[in-house]
Amino acid sequence: MSLRFILGRSGSGKSHECLKAMKDAVDRNEKNNLILIVPEQFSFEAEKKVLRFIGEKSVFKVQVLSFKRLCYKVFNSVGGATHKRLNDCGKSILIYDILRSLKKELTVFQRASTKQGFTDVILEIITEFKRYNITPEILKETSENLTEKELRDKLNDLYKIYNLFESNLHKSYIDGEDELSMAYEKLDKCTIFDNAEVWIDEFSTFTPQQYNIIKKLMKKSKRVNIALCCDGENYSQEDSGEDIFSVVKATEDKIIRIAMENNIALDKDVNLESNTFRNIDELDHVEKNFFRYPYSKYTKEPMNLRIFKALNNYEEVEFVSKDIVSLVRDKGYRFNEIAVICRELESYEKIVSVLFNDYNIPYFLDSRRKITDNPFIILVLSIFDIKNKNWSYESVFRYLKTGLLDIPKEDVDKLENFVLAYGIKGKKWSEFWRYGLTSKKDQDEYIKDVINPINEIRETVISPLKILHDKLSSQSTVKDLCTYIYEFLVEIKAMEKIELWIREFRDSGDNEKADEYEKVIQIIFNVFDQLVELMGDSKIKLDSFVEFLTIGLNCEDIGIIPFALDQVIVGDLARIKSHDIRAVYIIGVNDGIFPRASREEGILSDDDRNMLKNLGVTLSSDTKTKAFEENFLIYNSITMASDYMVMTYPLADLEGGALRPSVLISRFKKIFPKLIEESTLLKEKDEEALESVVTPESTFNELISVMRTYYDKNENVGDIWAEVYTWFEEREKWNEKVNRVLKGLTYSNLVSSVRTEKIRALYKKPYAFDVSRIEKYAQCPFAYFVQYGLKARDRKIYEFGNPDFGSFVHEVLDSFSKKVKTDKLSWREIDDKWSQESINGIVEKLIEEDSILKSSSKYNYMTSKIKKVLNKSVSVISEHFKRSTFEVLDSEVIFGEGKHKPIKLNLPNGEEILLRGRIDRVDVLEYDGNLYVRVVDYKSGNKKFSLDEVYNGLQIQLLIYLDAILSNEQLLMKKNTIPGAILYFRIDDPIVSTSGKISEEDLKNEILKNLKMNGLLLNDTEILVQMDNEINQYSVIIPAYVGKNGVSESLSSVATKEQFDLLREYVRKTVVELCDNMLKGNIEIHPIKNDGAPCCDYCNFNAVCQFDTTIKDNSYKSINKKQKEELWELIEKKVKTIEDGGES
Repeated sequence: MSLRFILGRSGSGKSHECLKAMKDAVDRNEKNNLILIVPEQFSFEAEKKVLRFIGEKSVFKVQVLSFKRLCYKVFNSVGGATHKRLNDCGKSILIYDILRSLKKELTVFQRASTKQGFTDVILEIITEFKRYNITPEILKETSENLTEKELRDKLNDLYKIYNLFESNLHKSYIDGEDELSMAYEKLDKCTIFDNAEVWIDEFSTFTPQQYNIIKKLMKKSKRVNIALCCDGENYSQEDSGEDIFSVVKATEDKIIRIAMENNIALDKDVNLESNTFRNIDELDHVEKNFFRYPYSKYTKEPMNLRIFKALNNYEEVEFVSKDIVSLVRDKGYRFNEIAVICRELESYEKIVSVLFNDYNIPYFLDSRRKITDNPFIILVLSIFDIKNKNWSYESVFRYLKTGLLDIPKEDVDKLENFVLAYGIKGKKWSEFWRYGLTSKKDQDEYIKDVINPINEIRETVISPLKILHDKLSSQSTVKDLCTYIYEFLVEIKAMEKIELWIREFRDSGDNEKADEYEKVIQIIFNVFDQLVELMGDSKIKLDSFVEFLTIGLNCEDIGIIPFALDQVIVGDLARIKSHDIRAVYIIGVNDGIFPRASREEGILSDDDRNMLKNLGVTLSSDTKTKAFEENFLIYNSITMASDYMVMTYPLADLEGGALRPSVLISRFKKIFPKLIEESTLLKEKDEEALESVVTPESTFNELISVMRTYYDKNENVGDIWAEVYTWFEEREKWNEKVNRVLKGLTYSNLVSSVRTEKIRALYKKPYAFDVSRIEKYAQCPFAYFVQYGLKARDRKIYEFGNPDFGSFVHEVLDSFSKKVKTDKLSWREIDDKWSQESINGIVEKLIEEDSILKSSSKYNYMTSKIKKVLNKSVSVISEHFKRSTFEVLDSEVIFGEGKHKPIKLNLPNGEEILLRGRIDRVDVLEYDGNLYVRVVDYKSGNKKFSLDEVYNGLQIQLLIYLDAILSNEQLLMKKNTIPGAILYFRIDDPIVSTSGKISEEDLKNEILKNLKMNGLLLNDTEILVQMDNEINQYSVIIPAYVGKNGVSESLSSVATKEQFDLLREYVRKTVVELCDNMLKGNIEIHPIKNDGAPCCDYCNFNAVCQFDTTIKDNSYKSINKKQKEELWELIEKKVKTIEDGGES
């Protein structure tokens, strides 16, 4: 019975010393057992090393164990593990059940107890209690001795949870965390370790449970050898508080105390030289000086130590990829001699996977992955979602799009389009669908081609689900529910589909994906088993069952076993353990990430832990100790390589957020003053080109970027890339890809015109155009062509959007105006009560039984909101007339159809075009022998009149409407007509902000200001006063300011009669010009950008035109704002030029 330490700094050969001693014992043919104990995640690697170092004889002589495997050895030898083992999934389910049952009894954790994430927190603290031999009784006793109320309440809650957990658990099961304690009790009877020699390697600390096992091993074994990474002979007690090895030395001291307390002999330590296995001076210098204060500078230029600064994570990993290929190709490295280390592996996993595959680098990602995004898991959970969410679109198609059903993808797409178009959900899924039938002329054909096929797909979807949901409706036991789901999965052949996928993955060489799906099947049925074991005969509500199932699935993850021996290992700093590594890449060396910023986590704070420690209850490390442990992890990573080390960091993350380099980077620069930080920004073009020529796949991706630069910027790419291009072009495998890229780079999305005869055939004579649509052509000719020429449209979705809202309120206001007229009332006479009853009645009449506005509570709320908006708008319009002498002439005036003729204009070639439109309201005033006409357009948005937009053809609608009315002798009875105004009225119920109480009159004025009409008024003081009898300087209803000296042109939006006539002529000529271009086939992709907002932001056809300002010749037509005076001059000049027969 003896204890010996094998001590040495990183790279000194501690593991080699252990293996050498084992080999010597094997060679001497010693009869006693030889046992190597390593951390669980290193056991596979350790077995390979033992086999390589000792040979085949080691298979029979040396046992490689982790502490978990040691427990199994003991139980297999002497028995003891008679109960079933509950895994983390089962424990999570048990804890969640306990938290639900204890909710009313908890003090501190009552609110948190029902949250799913809290289950993980409790599982973590219970696991910690067990590893540190803290029983529920110790918690209770400790809480009774506490004076600090908050911690006492915490411990009382934890005692209740922990005590009930232990009580329920040990009725039928054992916890994996209890196995070490059980093994400790059984070790005395186990003969495997009698007179054995034990080596313990790769640990820096142990839990109290592990210390107990080590104590028993020291008593039973011939000798226990413990290898620890620390400076043995040179260690000073003065350094023990702050030294990088302080955590390890604390471990050594603890084991020595245990040995002395148990009369275990202490053999002389084996102290190893620090640089035995490190071949490079600068790396040896790193090991000796990085955590040394003061440090010694390395005066030579380091050749095997590099720092690389990248623009982002992608460039960072790409640099690493190129360098790895260079090491293997040019310097004889093997992939398994290379490691990539980072602190946040999840942020690098996808990038590493993509780039390492491009560069043909075999790799193993040492990580565990959550399974909740796997299609099989999504399928199972969506079964319940469909029932609980009443067959909502999202739940049904989440289920259908897993790909695990025996339904063709094309059928799923057809079904989705149909469901979206008609808003199908809930009980409608069980009905025979006839949607869209009444609007079809040929109903028989529609039934044959659409109705019958879509109902067949519907039936295929709902039949198995309906049977399952009927079973789930009654209150069942947990066992019943698990059985129903299993039977359902068999019926829809989901497992068969997954097995097919697994075979396909294997055949294509994707063993990792195949393993993932195999494990997912095992996991989900394991969760079912755990549920049945724990709660099988308990009756349970479906919602509760889903919660338990989700808890169980959320705690499961997948670890992948390496499939090859020669591959780069990629892992997190805390997990990665490997020997014989020649080259190390440490990536993501950024501030707050590497090293990780220390922060308090979990239920117990640092203060809580320190108070408990003072009472004799020791738990895991506090934040300060974790900071030392983090430094020790960093020490291990920067000393892992024997030949070559690279540290990299990005300046920004993939979202563009700025990142700073870690303090480690500045520390390296200080210790190595001649170390030059590298960056692609500092490299010569030819040098960078040479480094980019690596594997064909990666080089081809680089070539695409280079070719893009050549074609877009016409830059010389250099001889190297020209040769690379030739290389790819000459090889059959790559030739087609090169040509495809070339076509893509030289491809232009620009279209200038369509042949005249085709475009005219599309629009057909007589050429009739809606005025509002012509504005669309002015915004972007191509968008107009796609929407109104080709008649392209979005997928129909059952929703009430902004366009629907606009159309609906227009219809209501038209009906209301007609009712005012029918009831022989004027807008001045109506009161709020009458208007509210009328509006509400009109709205209800327009909403039929199957209207979307009656389809859900959401739309019921929208209906009430629409009524409120309309009532407010009508109230404001009424107030406008009370302040005005203008009268309504007509509403919803349609010209171009019915009794009002279209506006006729002639194109330059003599052809006639017709303009159509719908005017919301026409007001008139007979005054001084003239008839003044005011055109009002209702807008649901905040539309502003702009002379700039009129000049650019973007706002011609109101002026064309005015022209149509002034030209309509039938409507105006041949009176002398003068334009009075063109105005926009916003339909809204504005929120008025006030600083305090406000009178009813002031509130009314504030609402009027909010809904003030805007547009262009006749510059005539008397007429403006007729529009607003109460005008006092600023009008609250029209865009005018009338002072002592009359109308202020700078503070009003006004124009003279002559200017109105000029605008009428201008827009006519603008329309002729636009329509002429349209009929000549001009469909150029040249969208307008107005006030910094491109019209593309609201366009549904971006995917069609593929407009992109980064593509050559793709640019916006920007509107340059001009002064009012300049605009009038330009408008007048353009009209005169056209009239004189010149080009505009």
